[in-house]
Amino acid sequence: MVWSRKSLGLPLALVALAVGLFLMMSSQAYETLRESAFDVGLNLRALPQPVPPIVIVDIDRSSLAELGAWPWSRERLAALVARVADAKPRVIGLEILIEGPDERSPAALARKLADVARRPDLIALAETLEDGNVALAAALRRIPTVLGLALDAEGVGRGPPAAPALIGGEPDFSGLWQASGAIGPVAMIADATAGFGMLPLPGDGDGRIRNVPLLVMTAGVLRPGFALEITRLAREAGAYVIDGAHKRLGVGDLNFTLTSDAMLRLRPTPDETHRVRTISAVELMQSPDTGRRMKDAIVLIGTSAPEIGGLRPSVSGSLVPTVQIQADAIVQMLAGDHPHRPSWLPWFEVAALGFASLVAAAIAMRHPPLFAFTVVAGLGFAWLAFAVLALDAGQLLVDPLIVPLGVGAAFAIAAFISAARVRVREAAIRRRFEQQLPAAVVRRLLDRPELLKLAGEARYVTAMFTDIEGFTSMTERAGPVALVELLDRYFDGLVRVIVEHGGMVEKIVGDGVHAIFNAPLDLQDHQSKAVACAIAIQIFAERFRHEGEAQRLQFGSTRIGIESGDVILGDVGGGRRLDYTAHGDVMNTASRLESANKDIGSRICIGPVAAQALDPDLIRPLGRIDVRGRSKPLSVFEPWPPAMTSGDRAAFGDAARLSEHDQHAAAAAFAHLSQRYPLDQAMARLADRLTRRSGEPL
Repeated sequence: MVWSRKSLGLPLALVALAVGLFLMMSSQAYETLRESAFDVGLNLRALPQPVPPIVIVDIDRSSLAELGAWPWSRERLAALVARVADAKPRVIGLEILIEGPDERSPAALARKLADVARRPDLIALAETLEDGNVALAAALRRIPTVLGLALDAEGVGRGPPAAPALIGGEPDFSGLWQASGAIGPVAMIADATAGFGMLPLPGDGDGRIRNVPLLVMTAGVLRPGFALEITRLAREAGAYVIDGAHKRLGVGDLNFTLTSDAMLRLRPTPDETHRVRTISAVELMQSPDTGRRMKDAIVLIGTSAPEIGGLRPSVSGSLVPTVQIQADAIVQMLAGDHPHRPSWLPWFEVAALGFASLVAAAIAMRHPPLFAFTVVAGLGFAWLAFAVLALDAGQLLVDPLIVPLGVGAAFAIAAFISAARVRVREAAIRRRFEQQLPAAVVRRLLDRPELLKLAGEARYVTAMFTDIEGFTSMTERAGPVALVELLDRYFDGLVRVIVEHGGMVEKIVGDGVHAIFNAPLDLQDHQSKAVACAIAIQIFAERFRHEGEAQRLQFGSTRIGIESGDVILGDVGGGRRLDYTAHGDVMNTASRLESANKDIGSRICIGPVAAQALDPDLIRPLGRIDVRGRSKPLSVFEPWPPAMTSGDRAAFGDAARLSEHDQHAAAAAFAHLSQRYPLDQAMARLADRLTRRSGEPL
C-alpha cells in the first residue's frame, strides 16, 4: 500500500493530538483545572447530618483576648478539655499539636530554673507545684480523646504507638504520604490518650486543601489520619481492617475504597455549616450551659485565630481553620462518602478519549459541519453526564474535562484538514478555470498558558528577640515560688504586647521571647510594627521591673534585637501548621543584635535591613559594630529617645555624618552632646568607640 501525504495528514495530526493531551494531563495546571471541575461536581450533592453530631470548640480571637494570648499553658488547655468533658461527648479531638515538655506551668518553670540556676532544692519544689502535664492528662482520661501528631522529616521523633490494624493481602501503599518519624506528646499525656492521628493536610497546586489523609506511614509504622482516628473511636471500632486484595479499608461498620495514596477527597462545605456547628471557647468557659449540645457528640477543639497559623484555603475556596477541614472529613466518613479515583480509571479515560476522538474525527471528515458539530457536542455532554452519574452512584471521580476537550480538539483538527482539502481542490479548479485567483492561506495559532506553580512557604519577615539583663544573678536572689510567678506575669505581658502589634510568638526560650512579624498572614509595614512593638515592650518591661516583687528582686531591663530577612517557615509537609517555626539567617542576626545591646548601651538594637524600611526620622544610627558570624561590621540603629529635642536630634545627625570622615571630631561632638543627656548610655559609648578608633584622646 502506498501512503501519500494526504492520507497521512489526519493520522499524524491525531497522534500529535494524543501526545499533546497526554502532556496536558500530566501538567500541574491541568490537574488544578480538573480538581476545580471535581469541586463543582462534588458540590451538587449535600450530605446528611452526621450521627453523632459534630461540634467545634473554637479558640478564636475573642478567646485569646479574654483567656490569654497564645500559646496557652497546658493548665489552660486542661481546663478547656475538662469543660468539654463535663458535657459528656462521645469523643474529643484536640486538633492542636502538644509536643515536647511542659514549659509554662509553675512546676515546669521550677524545673527549668533548677537547671539554669543549679538549685537542687527547686526539683523538690516542682513536685509540689501545679503541673501542666498532670492536669492535661487527668482531663484527657475523662473522655476518649484523640491527639494530633506531626510529621518529622528528620526522623528524630518516633511517636506513640499506632492504632492496631489487621492487614490482609498485599495492599498498595506506593503513593502513601511518608515521613521518617512522628512528633507527639510526652509519655504522661500519651498514656492518657485514647488515640492519635496525623494532623498534616496536603495542599494542591493552587494551595487548596482538597484531600485528607486516611493513612500515613512514619518510620515504617502505619498511622491513621486525625479525622479517621476520631471516626474509629466514634464507631467504637477496636482496629482498622485493611483488605489488600479488594482494596478496602474497614472502620467498624464503615468501609472505604483504599487507593494507593490513602486519601479522602473532600466535598465543599458552606461557610454557614461551619458557623452553625462552632462554639467559642471563651463562651463555653464562661457559660457552661452552652455545652449542652455537645452531649454524645464528636467535639473537636481547634483554633480560627489567624495569629496561631491554623487557617488554610479549603476546597470551597474560603480560608478556614484546619479543624473545620478535619470536621468535614469526619462528616464524609460517617456518611460512608469517599469520592476516589481507582488506579484503573485513568486508563479507562484514555481509552474513552481515544475512541471518542476517532469518532469525532470521522464524523467531521464525512459530514457537513453543522451536523458534525451537533454530534460531537452530544458526545461531550454525554461524557459529562456519565461523570456526574459515576460520582453520584459509585463515588468515582471521573475526569469530566478530558473527553470533551479531546473530541473538541479532534473535531477541530479533522474539520481543519477537511476544509484544507476542500480549499486545495477549489484552488486547483480555479487555477484551471480562473488563472487570476490567489492561493489559499491557512492560518492557525494555538496558544497554551504556562503553569503557575505555587511557591513554598518562604516569607520575608521581621524577627524580634528579647532577653532579660542579669537574669542568672536574679535567680540566685529570688525564692523559687516568687520567681516562677514573676516570670509567668512577665511572659504574659510580653506575649500580649506582641500579639496586639500583629506579631507571632515563635517560641519562649529561657528568659527570652522569639517573635516574627508578617507571618502567618501578610502584615503591612511589618518593620514599623515590630519597632512599635519593641517600644511598647520597653514601656511595659520598665513599668513591670519597678513594681512590687520585681523591684525587690532587681528584675533586669529587657533588651531587644530586630532585623528583617527571608525565612523558611515550619509549616513543613506542604502549608502544614505544627510546629510553626522560622528558619533563616535573619533569626541568628536578630539574636546577636539583642546581645549587642549590652555592649553599645542600647535597649533596642535594629539591624540595617529592617532600618532601610523605616522612616529615618524615627530611628538614630549607632554606628557600625562587629557581629559574630558576619564578615563585615553592621550598621545598627535604635529609636530616638523621647527626651531628646529636635535641635539635639539634628546635632546628633550632624555628628553621625561627621563620623564617616572624621571620627575624632565626631567623638568630641557626641561627648559634648552626651553631657546634656547623662543617662543616654548609647550615645556615650558611641563617643568612646569613635575615640578608640581615631586613636586620639578627647
